Amino acid sequence: MPLALLALALGAFGIGTTEFIIAGLLPELAADFDTSIPTAGLLVSGYAFGVVVGAPVMTALGARSPRKRMLLGLMGLFVAAHLLSALAPSYGALMVGRLVASFAHGAYIGIGAVVAAELVRPEKRASAIALMFTGLSLANVVGVPFGTFIGQNLGWRSAFWAVAGIGVVAFAGIALLVPRGPRPQARVRRELKAFRSGQLWLVLAMTALGWAPFLAVVTYVAPLLTDVTGFSKGAVPAVITLLGLGMLVGGPIGGRFADRALMPSVYVLLGALIGLSTLLLVTAHNRIAAAVTLTLFGVVASAMIPPLQTRVLDKAVGAEAMGSAANVAAFNLGNAVGPFLAGLAIDAGLGLTSPLWVGALIGAAGLGVALISGAVDRTPGSARTTAPDPHENRYELGRQVS
Repeated sequence: MPLALLALALGAFGIGTTEFIIAGLLPELAADFDTSIPTAGLLVSGYAFGVVVGAPVMTALGARSPRKRMLLGLMGLFVAAHLLSALAPSYGALMVGRLVASFAHGAYIGIGAVVAAELVRPEKRASAIALMFTGLSLANVVGVPFGTFIGQNLGWRSAFWAVAGIGVVAFAGIALLVPRGPRPQARVRRELKAFRSGQLWLVLAMTALGWAPFLAVVTYVAPLLTDVTGFSKGAVPAVITLLGLGMLVGGPIGGRFADRALMPSVYVLLGALIGLSTLLLVTAHNRIAAAVTLTLFGVVASAMIPPLQTRVLDKAVGAEAMGSAANVAAFNLGNAVGPFLAGLAIDAGLGLTSPLWVGALIGAAGLGVALISGAVDRTPGSARTTAPDPHENRYELGRQVS
């Protein structure tokens, strides 16, 4: 695997850290800006909304720019957003900083996945994407806890200064290690034509529904562990760390499986996620069993990311960057839908275990969409779009020209 993938993963690490770091700093932010905890929490949902909107918009704006230049520009924007956040004199200014960072988030992950796939042989694409996404998983294990720690002890602004520093190092790594590719020939109109494909929309739905169960469960895992399983509040971070470690392990596993058999991997992993969500209804009442099940839950959820991201590249030929960015938006749509539906179940009085069966039902819908997508592939006369676009300039061509 090229060293350039490590630079891409470091950028993903910074992005993953900032996405959820606010959650651990809500009391400090609310006190500093004299606002309520729910209002401070809008800094999280506002960021997710910005990713959904910003991913396709920023990708479209940079459709004609060389991808390395685009990655550098997005990481520069990311750093600037965190400098603004660190210096924010008001809640509104901090929200602006969060929104600017979110616009960089979606396009960076989308374009970075395309670049990662182009840096390796075709049969290693999913593994390369998995390595880049390992940065996101590592952020949950290291970045978010560390950022929360320094934010709580040195002030919340210090967390944003630290993330800005990560962005600077990632910018330098991309500048030094990522090869300079040719200018893409795609036009925005041509990229948008790819979205006429029903298969591409099936892939995006599969991503949103396949990822939503993870957030449906994890968003409410703390009260589940304390009120149902019987863990003390002090033990909850340790259990969540196990889940994060499971995610760190799962990404590379998913990449290897996807390189060998893409859609069968999707079917198996979605089925496993449904099964583990259901199993938690039983194991949630035993501390050891709950910890083990949640760790496996993290493994499976993270393992789904590389095949889902690789599938969209297969179905967005000629519009890989736009399709990849749209898939990042679909992941964030799942981030919103899963917790929302799980919260409705809890508010309806169905108990703290209700997010588990809500997650299983959403996952079943995702599996159904995946099976339909696979069936369409097998339909006689259907267009198979797994071959690379002959008109697409690749990094290898760029090396030959240079």
